[in-house]
Amino acid sequence: MYFTSFECMLTLVVLYIFPKEFPLFVLIMSVANMVEARCCFKLLYAIVVVLLLHMSSPCIGCSERDRQALLALKQGLVGDYGDRLLSWGREAQNKNCCQWEGVYCSSNQTGHVVKLDLEDQSLRGKISPELVKLQHLEYLDLSFNDFGWSKIPDFIGSLSNLIYLDLSYANFGGQIPNQLGNLTHLQYLDLSSISSFDIGPLPVNSIHAKNLNWLPNLSGLIHLDLSYTDLSDVVGWLEAVNMLPKLTNLILYYCKLPPPIISSVSLLNSSKSLVHVDLGVNNLNPSIFQWLSGTHTNLVYLDLLENNFIGSSIPAAFGNMSSLAYLSLYDNQLEGGIPNSFAKLCRLRVLDLGVNSLSGQLSDFVETLSKCAQKTLESLCLEFNNNISGSLPDLTNFVSLKDLILQDNNLSGRIPESIGQMSKLETIRLGGNSLEGMISETHFSKLSKLSDLSLSSLRLNFSFDWIPPFQLQRIQLASCKMWPSSFPKWLQTQKNYTWLDISDAGISDTIPSWFWDLSQKLEIMDISHNQMRGTVGNIRLEFAPSLNLSWNQLEGPIPSILSKASVLDLSHNNFSGAASFLCATKDSNLTFLDLSSNHVSGELPDCWSHFKKLVFLDLSNNYLFGKIPTTMGHLFSIETLRLSNNRFVGELPSQLKNCTKLALFDLGENNLSCSIPEWLGASLPNLTILILRGNQFYRSIPHQLCHLTSVHILDLSMNNISGAIPKCLNNLIVLAHKGNSSQIIQHSYMTQLGKVRTIWDYEEEAFLTWKGVRSKYKSILGLVKIIDLSSNKLTGEIPSEITDLVGLVSLNLSRNQLTGQIPPRIGMLQELDSLDLSRNQINGRIPNSLSRIDRIGYLDLSENNLSGKIPIGTQLQSFGPSSYGGNPLLCGLPLVKTCDEEEKGPGQTVLVNQDDKDGLLSQGFYISLGLGFAVGFWGVFGTLLFNRSCRYTYFNFWTCFTDWLYVKVEIIRQRMPNTR
Repeated sequence: MYFTSFECMLTLVVLYIFPKEFPLFVLIMSVANMVEARCCFKLLYAIVVVLLLHMSSPCIGCSERDRQALLALKQGLVGDYGDRLLSWGREAQNKNCCQWEGVYCSSNQTGHVVKLDLEDQSLRGKISPELVKLQHLEYLDLSFNDFGWSKIPDFIGSLSNLIYLDLSYANFGGQIPNQLGNLTHLQYLDLSSISSFDIGPLPVNSIHAKNLNWLPNLSGLIHLDLSYTDLSDVVGWLEAVNMLPKLTNLILYYCKLPPPIISSVSLLNSSKSLVHVDLGVNNLNPSIFQWLSGTHTNLVYLDLLENNFIGSSIPAAFGNMSSLAYLSLYDNQLEGGIPNSFAKLCRLRVLDLGVNSLSGQLSDFVETLSKCAQKTLESLCLEFNNNISGSLPDLTNFVSLKDLILQDNNLSGRIPESIGQMSKLETIRLGGNSLEGMISETHFSKLSKLSDLSLSSLRLNFSFDWIPPFQLQRIQLASCKMWPSSFPKWLQTQKNYTWLDISDAGISDTIPSWFWDLSQKLEIMDISHNQMRGTVGNIRLEFAPSLNLSWNQLEGPIPSILSKASVLDLSHNNFSGAASFLCATKDSNLTFLDLSSNHVSGELPDCWSHFKKLVFLDLSNNYLFGKIPTTMGHLFSIETLRLSNNRFVGELPSQLKNCTKLALFDLGENNLSCSIPEWLGASLPNLTILILRGNQFYRSIPHQLCHLTSVHILDLSMNNISGAIPKCLNNLIVLAHKGNSSQIIQHSYMTQLGKVRTIWDYEEEAFLTWKGVRSKYKSILGLVKIIDLSSNKLTGEIPSEITDLVGLVSLNLSRNQLTGQIPPRIGMLQELDSLDLSRNQINGRIPNSLSRIDRIGYLDLSENNLSGKIPIGTQLQSFGPSSYGGNPLLCGLPLVKTCDEEEKGPGQTVLVNQDDKDGLLSQGFYISLGLGFAVGFWGVFGTLLFNRSCRYTYFNFWTCFTDWLYVKVEIIRQRMPNTR
């Protein structure tokens, strides 16, 4: 009885004081109950107490020095603490820091903190220098926090017992402190930064290093990860790595590494312990192959994607890496085929050779790999190698193959039905080839694990009630013709897809209602370029996807749910109703919005301040009216803005000057009525295309437009603009230079697709009047350089400065009230393909320099007051008479009217254009020429005839000269045999 009471009391004490050790205590007490002799009571409980004291020794309390250091660390951090720091406190029950979350103490009775794990705790602020008091710390993990690009503290180098240091993805910046070289016990170091979801250049304040002189001190290092650290200035990075004899994992991804300097010393000292090497996305050249080849036979993982191996071939020595399981040479512009030595890679699981310039027959690649890797190979990527040709062979021998990625090559023939027997396949990407034939259910008969399918330009022949054995996540069937042309019902069975592309599939059908009950995880959908009918149903969107429904026959109002998309293209449909659906979403994620060529009507809503991420907006070819909303000035990211062919009225809101990134601004074919704003030139420095045609703009062209130094296309035609053409147009720098770097004008932008940020791009297009015909230009828009000021009320002369724009391809000044003469230096415009000066009041002669423009293909000088003879030239005579008609004083081919002897018009001198250096010579010139010859001839001949001494001296000179010349010739002739 007493035993039992004491036992109960002791149990309560242990449960209260030592809760963590209570299960073990219960076990001991169970043993005690089995002891029958009460005489052993004291001995038994003495043993229990000793055991409990031993077990609870760490709980006596952590070192006060360590506890104060941890509290100082917490105090320096601001914002919402992670769950682990909530347990850190000064209260009596929280004094034992060894029981704090993320804190681990040594197993002996000292209570020293040896491990601090604060990974992903949303920490911000400053790391306290008191951290250095944790002198027994061996493990420090501060990864996945946000320290605001602050510098890595130098004092971390004083934690001399550190074995493990992880500061990855914690937004540290600045230069790596050399004090890290003091951590001589370090085995694991990770300073990588920038989330893998972030794409683009390294931030200016990212982690960087001038040298790695501190690295060789870490001779025990096993794992090194400096991904996204700027090492562009570290020339001797390879030498530093070679001095780490125990290193197994080397990860220097996206470090801007310069090409290494390879020497015999670096090859001899190279670490042979390396197992995992990732040097992807750097500036390495083929010299790195020399370091890798034959020295790292233990390599299991090798990633060299996106480096600079242009024109090189894949080293045969890679085939000697017998342990290699993963090899990526993606996007390096390598040439040639696969080395025969790859037949020895018997452990190869992943081979990624995509985006190169490899060539050869696909069957040769397969044959080489099948000799040894047919049982191990799980992933084969040869995508975007345009010179790999041949048919798709039977791959059923590759029994482990999961990913087959051969898209965008030059493959031909049919896809063998045997592919349907490869039951482990998860990814098939064969699109972008020249494959042909029919795809049937047999091709997928056993592909129950298939999740990624990409085909193109094939015919899909599935039965109406076919139920596929797979659940696809990614469906890319662009240009695959559905048979019959009805909507594919088998899509109804797919519940998990995030990517759907059935564009240009020949579908001519009403979209069934079940289709809009889409996968809520949808990221990309493209059903464009079909003839789908119907309305858009109720879509449930969990993420902000990319939706392309363009070029169909969809109708009805646009559902407001679509405003939640990040990319939305509804162009070339029959959608109607107002654009107010856009206002349903605040703080929109839209980056791309195209509603062009629909029946959207009404006034634009004034909620554009919600679209700060919008880069592209096209509302052209609709029935919108009213004034342009002032809130469009909040489109701070906008680069392309098309509002053309609507019924907008009034002035341009001055708030648009805040859209400083604007590159294309098209307001053509509206009823806007105001003077051209000066801020167009003063505040929009990035404009490359400005189209204001077909409005009612008035007054003169502001001189500020001359500040548009990047403009390619300036179209102010069909307005009421008056005044003179500004002479400062020669400040348009792009137009003043010949050629262009690209045929297209392309923009890239960041957008959010689901949880991933990615870079997308689009090509600009514009409707332009060229050679009298209005057409759309896209694929060659970058080559088009145009000034079109036609159909206005411009007066004065054509400024001679316009001839400095030597890059101009088209110049249209027709249908104005211009006077004066054609600039004599018009021939400087050697790139000119189209010139229209018709229907003005231009007089004088056509400059001869115009005939020297070899490329000119369209010329219209009609309906002016030009006179004189049309200059002779290959090009000018190739145009019809209509190009010169309406100029009664013109003569010469191709006109029927011939020119008289002096080629003069009434009231003209022969030299009309005084600045034309190639003009006709006057009669006075010939008279002067005759007089000059007579005076010169008789001045010499008359002197010899009438002056005896001069005559004697003259003939004596010629006699002496002939004698001297004869002697010289004889001497030379006599020496010639001796020379031989």
